[in-house]
Amino acid sequence: MPIEWNEQDKIFHLYNQRISYFIQIVHGKYPAHLYWGSRVQALQPASILIYKSRAFSPTTEPGDPKFSLDTLPQEYPAFGNGDFRLPAYQLRTRDGSTITEFTYDSHEIFPGKPHFEGLPAAYVEEENEADTLVITMVDSMLGIGLNLHYTIYRDLDVITRSVSFENLGSHQVEIHKCMSMSIDFRHSNWDWLHLHGTWARERHIERQPLHHGTQMISSARGASSHQHNPFVALLSKNASEDHGEVFGLSLVYSGNFEASIEVDPFETTRLAIGINPFDFIWVLKPGETFQSPEALMVFSKEGIGGMSRTFHRLLRTRVCRGIYRDKTRPILLNNWEATRFNFTEEKLKKLSDAAADLGIELFVLDDGWFGRRNNDKSSLGDWVVNRKKLPHGLKGLANYVQTKGMQFGLWVEPEMISPDSDLYRRHPDWCLHVKGRNRTLSRNQLVLDLSREDVCDWVIETFTTIFNSAPINYVKWDMNRNMTEVGSAELPRERQKETAHRYMLGLYRILGTLTKRFPEILFESCSGGGGRFDPGMLYYMPQTWTSDDTDAVERLKIQYGTSLVYPAVTMGAHVSDVPNHQVGRNTPLKMRCHVAMAANLGFEMNIDKLSKDERVTIKREIKFYHQIQELVCFGDLYRLLSPFEGMDTAWMYVAPDQQQAVVFYYRILAAPNPPLLRLKLRGLNPKVKYRTNNVAPAYFGDELMKIGLAVTQIKKDFSSEIFLIQAME
Repeated sequence: MPIEWNEQDKIFHLYNQRISYFIQIVHGKYPAHLYWGSRVQALQPASILIYKSRAFSPTTEPGDPKFSLDTLPQEYPAFGNGDFRLPAYQLRTRDGSTITEFTYDSHEIFPGKPHFEGLPAAYVEEENEADTLVITMVDSMLGIGLNLHYTIYRDLDVITRSVSFENLGSHQVEIHKCMSMSIDFRHSNWDWLHLHGTWARERHIERQPLHHGTQMISSARGASSHQHNPFVALLSKNASEDHGEVFGLSLVYSGNFEASIEVDPFETTRLAIGINPFDFIWVLKPGETFQSPEALMVFSKEGIGGMSRTFHRLLRTRVCRGIYRDKTRPILLNNWEATRFNFTEEKLKKLSDAAADLGIELFVLDDGWFGRRNNDKSSLGDWVVNRKKLPHGLKGLANYVQTKGMQFGLWVEPEMISPDSDLYRRHPDWCLHVKGRNRTLSRNQLVLDLSREDVCDWVIETFTTIFNSAPINYVKWDMNRNMTEVGSAELPRERQKETAHRYMLGLYRILGTLTKRFPEILFESCSGGGGRFDPGMLYYMPQTWTSDDTDAVERLKIQYGTSLVYPAVTMGAHVSDVPNHQVGRNTPLKMRCHVAMAANLGFEMNIDKLSKDERVTIKREIKFYHQIQELVCFGDLYRLLSPFEGMDTAWMYVAPDQQQAVVFYYRILAAPNPPLLRLKLRGLNPKVKYRTNNVAPAYFGDELMKIGLAVTQIKKDFSSEIFLIQAME
């Protein structure tokens, strides 16, 4: 049993072959954090919980003058009873007080992992994959129960945590703050790492030393956001790609979040992640339960790369779901950059003819197919085919695409509404708004109020009709603005601050219903590119459009940073025309292909205007991609050279059996008379001989990893090479 309870010492030990997590119930009341890290057989709590009187740290237990909650490493701390650090939660009672006192009541240990109704979360397929601990705490004065949920996987270095509040009393309370987890570390000698950015420049890496006080990332935009990903990690000072301890957290949630780190005067570190408490209040009435989103906790003693590979395996196999979870994805052509809104059925057929000739497998119709949608100023909400553009409807175009041996895909933006639409004229109260206030536009659109059940029902039925109207194999689900005037015409005054979270619950209900009704459709999520690239969306849609920026050079940083948490099979990556319309850069077609081939390859360009040489190049690269696609999608990633540190970038994917690997190398700017470059590979079997691109000589794995693979000097800017590494029989 990977969770043990020591009744005498009141200690829980969650463990598998590689990691341990210890909790002690101190004074029979307070869950204290003892240890999280590499597997240990046992520990002595007296050597860890060393109590010392501190000036201005209140004494909570009269019989223990050295004991204070202000210095106790806690599992789920409160504010107001002596701990002055950031609390994990805050409740407001009917008398206006925010003082609570939850103490240990009971616990339950059981095999498997529970499902949280209405929320995405990691899962198990068999009970023996994981074990769960639920610690129940009670505030007897309020009659409120607090459940701390812990699940440890047996074959993954992963612990999941979440909390739920149960109102067992006779009066309502308000939840003002609810972190999904909190943990206290005994020192502050860490770096912290997170992924920041903006539209077209998502998930860049930032690593900094911790400082005293609070450091925080968050989103209050109604989405996990382009600006900050719901991920944060603590790194030992010596941590690199391959070495050192790393503690990574990721939140299975697509809305407003906060990740905070506080270093106190005694050099302890408190780390927490959960729903952003800004502009959040949840009214919990008697008999009701509030469940927090789930936090994924990964420990690695093999550096950042080890953390990434664990996240990749977890997200790929126990967060993503459906028939596409374990499948490679079709190579697609999206018509957007070729036509924008200005297309006809004949133009689309011409593009699909050219796509089929190149070996492309999926043709995707983007924005502009519905209503009077000739620009971005109207028609969101009017999901009726524009027969002037498509006289034979979606079905006619889809059938034509199928005759070319391809699948058909469709772009939709179900969460939005245009003021210039029939839907808005019928239901002006269906958008997020505050009565009497201006309705701020972004991209000429408003946000549908998915906190409303009737709006969610309308979305479900509308898109059920659309997805049934034609043979649709792929859907790009877009969301092109963040929330303003966050209010709902349906919610009473005291529940208005529930709107943003209720929106996410409504969205998850929609996605859960539609993906269940249409299991054969491959859904890709999008929010102006990567503005909602998070585990919550991956639970419903197994891939995400990584960024609207398709420039090959910019994509190196975006895809490298994204790979810290997310596997290649979840990333959409397209080859587009040059000069690139985001940065105006001209990069060779070969490099553009090679960058996109490090994820799910697609094209978004005017392919019917390609030169003969360009067509030859694309056919060649598509053929080669089919050779390496399984490796890219399901291999273990090893990052070799960072685009954030120089002009060279490299990464590789290794098959689980170590019989094959593929190495991607990119040179951004060439230099005169450069030094020789050797790529020290990783993840190979040191005792196996490998050939590169099936060319002699052969090298043992240890030589390739310790001495390296020689890379021919490249004398051109924006160059790339791919090396296929294969074990000899």
